[in-house]
Amino acid sequence: MEDTILVVEDERKIARLLQIELESEGYRVLLAESGTDGWSVFREGGIDLILLDVMLSGISGIELLRRIRTLDSNTPILLLTAKSSVEDKVSGLDLGANDYVTKPFEIEELLARIRTALRTSTRSNIGGTAQDISEGWLEADDLRLNPLTREVLRSDRSIELTHREFDLLAYLLRNKKLVLNRDQILAEVWGYEYAGNTNVVDVYIRYVRKKVDEGFGHELIHTVRGIGYVLKDKP
Repeated sequence: MEDTILVVEDERKIARLLQIELESEGYRVLLAESGTDGWSVFREGGIDLILLDVMLSGISGIELLRRIRTLDSNTPILLLTAKSSVEDKVSGLDLGANDYVTKPFEIEELLARIRTALRTSTRSNIGGTAQDISEGWLEADDLRLNPLTREVLRSDRSIELTHREFDLLAYLLRNKKLVLNRDQILAEVWGYEYAGNTNVVDVYIRYVRKKVDEGFGHELIHTVRGIGYVLKDKP
C-alpha cells in the first residue's frame, strides 16, 4: 500500500512541485496551505510522513510540530525552512522533528531523506531489533534503557529524554565500549549522511550528559579527543 505524505507548505509553487515529484515516486500526497489546515488534516489520521514548512500563517510550523508530537511521537516529520544555522536545526530537532531540510534543496536529496525516514519509522513500529525484543533493556552500569517502552532509568531514577536524545543514547548503548566518531553518530541517529555541521552531535551529547551523567557520581559517556564519544561501564 502506498505511503501517504502530508505537505504543509504555504508557497503554492513549492507545494505543487513537491506534489508532482512525490506522486511520480508512488506516494499519495495531501496538501495544506497553513498550519491550521495542516493540523486539521493530521487529526483525520492516515498520515505516514509530514513535510512541514517552518514559516506558516496561522499556526507556525514549530507550533504545529509541538502539537503533533503531543499526540504522536512516531510519524516522521521533516522540516522545510530557509533557516540554516546549527541553533535553528537543533531547536526543530529537539521538538521531535526527524530531519531538517534547508531551502533551496535538491529534490533527489529530499526523496532520499524521505525514504530513510519511512524505513526508520517502519523498523520502530515493528518493535526494534531482535536483540531489543529478546532482552528488553539495554544496560551500562546503573543505566537502563528500554527501546520498546522508551523508558530510561539510572539508579532506578526515571529520566525524561526528547525523541532525539533517546535515539542518541540508545545508539551509544547498543555500541557500548566502542568509540564512535561524529559522522557515524550522525548517519545512524539522524538516519542519513547529515550534510550539516557535526556540531549538532556535540550539542546533543551535552544535552544527554546533563540528564544522564550529572549528579550520579561517575560519568558513563566519555569524550575521546579528536575522534568522538564512547559509553562504557564504570571501571
